[in-house]
Amino acid sequence: MITGSKELIRDINTTLVLETIFGSRYISRAAIAKKLGLTKATITNIVQDLIQKKLVLENGCDDTLVGRKPILLSLNKDAGYVISIDIGIETISAIMTDLIGEKKSLRQIKTPGKKEDITPVLIQLIEDMEPDIKALPYGLIGITLGIHGVIQNNTIQFTPHYNLENVDLAGAIEEHFQTPVILENVANLSVLGEKAFLYNYENMSSIMIYSGIGMGVIINQNLYTGSLGHAGEIGHTIVEVDGRECPCGNHGCLEQYLSEQSLLKEFAREKNMEQVSFEQFLSLYNNGDEVAMKTADTFTKYMAVCVNNIINAFNSDIVIINSSFTTYLPQLIDQIKERLNKNIKSKLNLVPSTLGISAVLLGGICISIKNFLNINDINYTSYEYYKTPKRYPSK
Repeated sequence: MITGSKELIRDINTTLVLETIFGSRYISRAAIAKKLGLTKATITNIVQDLIQKKLVLENGCDDTLVGRKPILLSLNKDAGYVISIDIGIETISAIMTDLIGEKKSLRQIKTPGKKEDITPVLIQLIEDMEPDIKALPYGLIGITLGIHGVIQNNTIQFTPHYNLENVDLAGAIEEHFQTPVILENVANLSVLGEKAFLYNYENMSSIMIYSGIGMGVIINQNLYTGSLGHAGEIGHTIVEVDGRECPCGNHGCLEQYLSEQSLLKEFAREKNMEQVSFEQFLSLYNNGDEVAMKTADTFTKYMAVCVNNIINAFNSDIVIINSSFTTYLPQLIDQIKERLNKNIKSKLNLVPSTLGISAVLLGGICISIKNFLNINDINYTSYEYYKTPKRYPSK
């Protein structure tokens, strides 16, 4: 039995009510009380407080019921706005949305080459996006920065592709805008975006395969990052003993065989080309090029190893592959499954991401909204706006 002060119990109940309203889109007070097992008086008091705080709106009556029509409640999507930024290796992508994730502004700029330029560039980018939000009840309620690296205690511990160690991004931007700034690994943001907008599973894994390889893991509804923030660094698990040298210092890391960068590099070498884009590879594959077919086969080979290890380690309800290979060649999913033993593949829910790299931006939205509303879970799957997944450009 949970015991505590009246204030603590009220805070817990308020969180439950907000999560229920958020996940239901439109719901009556009576339906909330029934779902949560709380008294109607408790729900009435909490809802009234949320209405006064301009977080919840009354939206007319439920015409589907006979008799007295209950008033439907919804989250006030215009209580404030949130900004999510993916600091990519070559491009910085940013999105501003309302509290239900509807896009209000989208920007892309080139990632600066010098680390001392990153903070002023981000501040200018955010200022360019937020001219009209000051009139809202809460204005800009949070900023999330997606980092290609390891994050611990909201600070950057390691970034393999750009030198941002010892750069206080969160502190500088938070001081400038007077709003919370949260840093998170992009693979972690990706799995949060997939969970909130498409797949509301309790246990799930999302593998991102682009220039590098990362994985976000949800266990019992919660993001798992490990004690030092290193959880999900599956790209540096060893798949070939004494294999190719990796910048991390080891040999035979998965990233050296499965990342988009390494696959295209090997493809270009075999084709005697200096370099090749994924678009060029895709065109050759679709025209039956043997080397392209071999590259895709290599992808499915190491992807099957990766999926096998994830299933045995985490027993996820669903595994999502976020890669250009499976986005544009979805038939590779079946080829990956064929490489797995029958005990695993018979129960495996393996799918390609339909959000793609956009999942990072959407996951960033979720983190800041959860922080602002002080709720534990966000579920957008009941919103018509997201029946067709939105893909935003990001690299």
